[in-house]
Amino acid sequence: MIDVVRVTQHYGMRPVLRDLSLQVAKGELLAVLGPNGMGKTTLLSVMAGVLSPQHGHVEINGRRRRATIEDELAIRAQVSYLADHPWLPKWRTGREFALEVGRLYSVDEDRLLAHAEDLFQLFGLKDEANWPLHSYSNGQKHKAAICATLIAETPVMILDEPFSGGLDPAGILALRRILKHLVTHCGRTVVLSAPVPELLEELADRIAIVRDGQLVALDTPAALRESFGGGCSLSDALQHLIHPQTVASLESYLGRMSQ
Repeated sequence: MIDVVRVTQHYGMRPVLRDLSLQVAKGELLAVLGPNGMGKTTLLSVMAGVLSPQHGHVEINGRRRRATIEDELAIRAQVSYLADHPWLPKWRTGREFALEVGRLYSVDEDRLLAHAEDLFQLFGLKDEANWPLHSYSNGQKHKAAICATLIAETPVMILDEPFSGGLDPAGILALRRILKHLVTHCGRTVVLSAPVPELLEELADRIAIVRDGQLVALDTPAALRESFGGGCSLSDALQHLIHPQTVASLESYLGRMSQ
């Protein structure tokens, strides 16, 4: 469904992605992890079409991003994108925002109205749905952005840090269950980044580790655990892949403290 082909992205003189390639199958949930500032958000932005890479390209469902106006419009109709700091129309209500996004994606009106009510109920926004978005707390704003992303009902979803942004435990539970259902039962394709490995144990089909702008690991959670002997948790295995220097420094520090 998604093919990232030898993508290189620079910000000024600083390379953020370096000749990175990966593929995401239809009906797969791929989680992207990595240290801060090492390319996760840039990779998702390139997939979503927000950034055009200096080298390489992205194909979605057989169409190449930015190849032609026709191709790009066809891709945009199939892809919804949740940015890590999404823009919200602060003077519109949560309900108005969600409904307008659904209409932008040509969702049937009756289905759209019912889906909006279900989402507001699930994410604890039923009473706040008619409030202007500027009056929402940070967590409520993040929930409103999630609702607007889900209501588009696109076959491809690209989500940058969807479990962050002040999302409370009930919201995390709801989002995890919804994403698992959409992938398993509806054949949706999801790419997301997440800061906490524990969220991914039963959610991700595969995990991609991006460090220093390069893909350093790409495998199933079980295979990543096995790569460290199978005796460690997924969280421990991922920490060794994502933060090897921090893990080594921490073990050295704790060793000195115990002397």
